[in-house]
Amino acid sequence: MGFRSKFPPPLPPPSSISFSKFIIFFLCIIMFQKSNAQTPRTVPSEVRALNSIFDQWDVRIPNNEWNISGEPCSGTALGPDFDKENGVAQIECNCTFDSNTTCHITKLKVSKLSRQGVIPVELTALPYLTQLKIDQNNFTGPLPTFLGNFSSMVVLSLSHNQFSGTIPKEIGNLKELDLLAISSNNFSGTLPPELGNLVKMQGLYMDSCGCGGEIPSTFANLRELRHMWASDSPFSGKIPDFIGNWTKLLRLRLQGNNFEGPIPATFSNLTSLTSLRISDLQNVSSSLNFITNLRNLSDLIIRNALVSGRIPTDINRLQNLETLDLSFNNLSGPLPRTLMNISALTSLFLGNNSLSGSLLPDKSPNLQNIDLSYNELSGTFPQWALPSWAMRDLQLNLVANNFKFDSTNISYFPGLNCLQRDFPCNRNTTTPYTSFAIKCGGSGVRSNNIQFDTENSTTLGPASYDFKEKWAVSNGGVVIDRINNDPSFIQTTTIRVNNTRYPELFTTSRKSPGSLRYYGLGLQNGPYTITLFFAETVFNLSTSVWKGHPRRLFDIYIQGNREQKDFDISKEAGGAGKAIEKNFDVTVTQNHIEIHLFWAGKGTCCIPEEGDYGPIISAIRVTPGFKVKGNSSNNTGMIIGIIAGVGSVSLVFLIFGLFYLKRRRSKDGEEEEILGMGPKINTYTYAELKTATSDFSRSNLLGEGGFGPVYKGILNDGNVVAVKQLSVASHHGRTQFITEISTISSVQHWNLVKLHGCCIEGARRLLVYEYLENKSLDQALFGKRNVHIDWATPKLYDDKRTHMSTRVAGTIGYLAPEYAMRGHLTSKADVFGFGVVCLEIVSGRPNYEDKLDSEQKYLLQWAWSLYESNRSLELVDPCLTSFDEQEARRMIGIALMCVQASPSLRPAMSRVIPMLSGDIEISQVTTKPSYLTDWDFNDTTNTFYDEETPSLSFENTTITTNTTSTGIESVSMSSPIISELINTGSLREGR
Repeated sequence: MGFRSKFPPPLPPPSSISFSKFIIFFLCIIMFQKSNAQTPRTVPSEVRALNSIFDQWDVRIPNNEWNISGEPCSGTALGPDFDKENGVAQIECNCTFDSNTTCHITKLKVSKLSRQGVIPVELTALPYLTQLKIDQNNFTGPLPTFLGNFSSMVVLSLSHNQFSGTIPKEIGNLKELDLLAISSNNFSGTLPPELGNLVKMQGLYMDSCGCGGEIPSTFANLRELRHMWASDSPFSGKIPDFIGNWTKLLRLRLQGNNFEGPIPATFSNLTSLTSLRISDLQNVSSSLNFITNLRNLSDLIIRNALVSGRIPTDINRLQNLETLDLSFNNLSGPLPRTLMNISALTSLFLGNNSLSGSLLPDKSPNLQNIDLSYNELSGTFPQWALPSWAMRDLQLNLVANNFKFDSTNISYFPGLNCLQRDFPCNRNTTTPYTSFAIKCGGSGVRSNNIQFDTENSTTLGPASYDFKEKWAVSNGGVVIDRINNDPSFIQTTTIRVNNTRYPELFTTSRKSPGSLRYYGLGLQNGPYTITLFFAETVFNLSTSVWKGHPRRLFDIYIQGNREQKDFDISKEAGGAGKAIEKNFDVTVTQNHIEIHLFWAGKGTCCIPEEGDYGPIISAIRVTPGFKVKGNSSNNTGMIIGIIAGVGSVSLVFLIFGLFYLKRRRSKDGEEEEILGMGPKINTYTYAELKTATSDFSRSNLLGEGGFGPVYKGILNDGNVVAVKQLSVASHHGRTQFITEISTISSVQHWNLVKLHGCCIEGARRLLVYEYLENKSLDQALFGKRNVHIDWATPKLYDDKRTHMSTRVAGTIGYLAPEYAMRGHLTSKADVFGFGVVCLEIVSGRPNYEDKLDSEQKYLLQWAWSLYESNRSLELVDPCLTSFDEQEARRMIGIALMCVQASPSLRPAMSRVIPMLSGDIEISQVTTKPSYLTDWDFNDTTNTFYDEETPSLSFENTTITTNTTSTGIESVSMSSPIISELINTGSLREGR
């Protein structure tokens, strides 16, 4: 039924009625016309346009609410009901035109009706429109340029459709616009600069819109903005400083974009903010110094944003804060004393940082969810954390820290002792596990003859873990926008997933709005295949409804390595309710597996409901890639074989025993010496290592070190190791070799490779290290160039150069002087090595190059010489045809600060990073770096490892340290061999 207008009936002829009746009839007509004159009418052209638009969109006309008796501007169209959620199309009219006789349609709403079509040209016949709300439908096509002609438009809401193409620049003509919503569409291209003309705009919603590129500089004019959502759109470049001038801003969301840091310091001006969400920044680090001015914040999320430094000590000034998420950053230092006493705070997420110290002694009773996993925390557990004292339903995740457990506290947190850093339980056990399977978010099930374990804990919530003997699970994250949060984080579905051999696995799934990790524990080292079972059982991807266009994206990490970025289950599976299995091969070297599903801010946020995003998984299966011992089913044959073999084996043992006793005598002295050194050192036979490396095959060669080649090897127990085969000319030096093994094994530092053991057989000397995936650092720096960083030294114990017995572990060219000369391993030792590598990167050459002129051979000396004469840029690799001179100068200056002789003069790495990014200005370097030929310093930093200052002895060479009257140590050097050794050296092999 369309819209129509009312007209008076025709007059009857006077002769047909009596005079009195005619008078009465005439008066009635007058009254009717008077009444009709007071009833305003909708302009007919607008009526026709509205009929046509509704016909094209297949929209039903709600005659019982408006359009009463065919007049559009009637009923609710004249009242305040336009914004009510009543499930029907709605208009609103203004009937004050032409002395209250003419009505114009000023508002049009077709929302949440899943209508299809395009924006028709008939819309131009409604020139008085101030609001157009057609969100939450399936409208397609580009936005027509005529939208820019609605000069009175105040609200333009186009979100949650399938519009495509670019945003017309003509939208910038809508000078009265208060709200522009283009979220969740398929737009492309960049934002037109003309949108900066919308100076009255208070709400800009463009999350998941598809537009990208940099935010136009004209947006600096949008100083009236209260709300801007721009998450999950590929906007790039730096976050604009001018956002800090939007001082009326209440809510800002910049998550899952391609923005670079830093977060502008001008954000400290946004004192009206109640919600700030920034995540997934790239390249440049940020600090939190700006946040303490933002005292109206109720939720602050700065996640995975390269934030470094410390949490401000006065963060307690944010007394309205309810949710604080600073996870997945580089924050360091202790927890601020008053952090957990913010009275309104309910959720605190600080996981995956470098926070140290102990837990705070007290907390606010409102603080319910606390995630401190993956930090460096240690110490005792405060009373509030103990189960007997803890508040009901407290969520506390302390996985992967440095807490120590004994009989007094191990029962408080079941399994947490096994989930600390390095996962210490069941390491090198005699009965390791070789497989496991988990039914994520559900009860155990046997499917296809595979038993999947139960994992259906309803207490696994925003900040918690669940431990089983063979596996564990850890979660971090909360949905703060959904009123009725799902406390179980479990998705149950009635959708039947049929395209799989395991349909039983997909009736339930475990979900997370942030970070979900599964661990395999106590595994035998060796190769495995990890199978992850996924199906999208939350979304309905029907194109006939507006809720049919959600996107769920998350990243998959295995053993800390990102194996898949922006994984989209439904896209890869071919639709919702369809299963997909993802297989990943991995080599276990430390008896455990970590599977991490991580939401990086991408995907739609609010389809079908707020908070429908983040990882979801139905099951996990881990199977070995090696033959598991004891799996043979032919027990009878095994028993016969054992009986038959006993006699033969006895004879073999008798013969072998005679040979062994003779050989044992020659080895006892060596093994006793090794076993008596202190820390337990594993000893390997040469035959073991020869087998592990496939007879030292060239295919397993990782690199050539100064003292011999390094090979990748797989031991009998499945452990992957790096085997260094030392070049030895004689038996001279065995004692020194054993001494060095003792020293290396004693040193504990997070950046040193671990020594597993050694082999000493006759003239053979081999070291067995932990295997690191990335081979040698020199390959990353210098590619395949024929460079020598003390690498040309062919012998270890020959007459020309004696093995150093300094009790110092590492390669001298990169070792800090306090460690190389005195064995003092300070917290700034790594900074020195970093500085050397920085100079090598800038110059494109190693720290020592014998072929160069004498003044250029030693990189540190050459760099300082150029720096002193204000010619630093001459150090830059000549292969670079163009580069940023300011950045090069900055990097050289920082490197020279890092290689200062005194540790106290070197910056901490937490400052080096913001200095490199330009966040912190670097000061002029006034003292030359240490060449270890001219060394005076006073070590004022703390040490990890201390001992008496040694006398460093070499064949025909002695270095002694003497303390002067000022307490400063000096070094005298009497041999060019020492100078060469100290100023050269190799990068660690096997990285």
